[in-house]
Amino acid sequence: MERRSFVQGAGLAGVLAAGVAPAIVHAQANLRWRLTSSFPKVLDTLFGVNDVFAQKVKELTGGKFQITTHAPGELVPALGTIDAVKDGTVEMANTAPYYYFGKDETFALSCAIPFGLNSRQMTAWYFEGNGLKLMRDFYRTYNIVNFPMGNTGAQMGGWFRKPIGSLADFKGTKFRVGGFGGKVVERIGGVPQNIPGGEIYQALEKGTIDAAEWVGPYDDFKLGLYKVAPNYAYPGWWEGGPQRDLHINMKAWDALSAENKAIVEAASAYAHVDMQAKYDGKNAASLKQLVAGGAKLFPFPKDLMDAAFKEAMALYSEISAKNANWKKVYDDYSAFRRDSNLWFRFTEATFDDFMQRQKL
Repeated sequence: MERRSFVQGAGLAGVLAAGVAPAIVHAQANLRWRLTSSFPKVLDTLFGVNDVFAQKVKELTGGKFQITTHAPGELVPALGTIDAVKDGTVEMANTAPYYYFGKDETFALSCAIPFGLNSRQMTAWYFEGNGLKLMRDFYRTYNIVNFPMGNTGAQMGGWFRKPIGSLADFKGTKFRVGGFGGKVVERIGGVPQNIPGGEIYQALEKGTIDAAEWVGPYDDFKLGLYKVAPNYAYPGWWEGGPQRDLHINMKAWDALSAENKAIVEAASAYAHVDMQAKYDGKNAASLKQLVAGGAKLFPFPKDLMDAAFKEAMALYSEISAKNANWKKVYDDYSAFRRDSNLWFRFTEATFDDFMQRQKL
């Protein structure tokens, strides 16, 4: 059987069958690539997705394609991944694209925007809708080929020195908030701060900031944020389903064989599912640990949520009027969100609401 016809016929399921991979790639030249991350190694989910991906590529190529994974600062800074991949400093990177909204707001649409898609909807938009095609067109201008590689699911709303009981309480709060969410936080009176994950604890401890969000119980517990700001808000309305992207230098990608391209695609899809599964499997136990350690849960007040939603929609209209890249992608994104929410209203949301009210 021809190797290429095998890959095309087998699809992802066939390629992921590690037992047959060496027969596919035995004639491939050895490769060694570097993958840099925006996340510290202590976070075994956010950073660990890179190791899951690299290991799967190694398995599927019989060890002929090896990828070393690197934490921020080893090769490039945490927020330097886009330029590093674009310029060919490294072959690959894994990041939260919304960190780069300062370059172009469109980056955020490949990760999360306030009151955007949840995790399942984001994956559906990318693979079944037009998300991958539209973002590939956008990333091409940065010399990057992108793949979805991870999602945390809906996040928590962060750690506060004191609980927020109203929108008025929130005004003036110096709040570390990831990516694009800061735009809306600012419009409702907060003071957004963009700080890498490894520096959040120190900033809270020193009083440089008043509050900080990170991800959710599992990662937040590892960072120890509850020790310096015990009030834990929910939900993270700016991150309903934040996707992590795998970025590959276009020249490096073009030089790969068809077989290795298929393997990278399959391995990134495997890692994408693995990250979400890890969060869903670990967050409940970690939330119990946080509460036992003194964390105090509180919901964001309705007037804050309503104001944030209103300002988010106004912001998106303003960006659409001045950024053609954003408008092209957001018009499709928002239409998919509308139709997906219509479907979820009758199924997922109704089922989840009922189950949350049961004593299990």
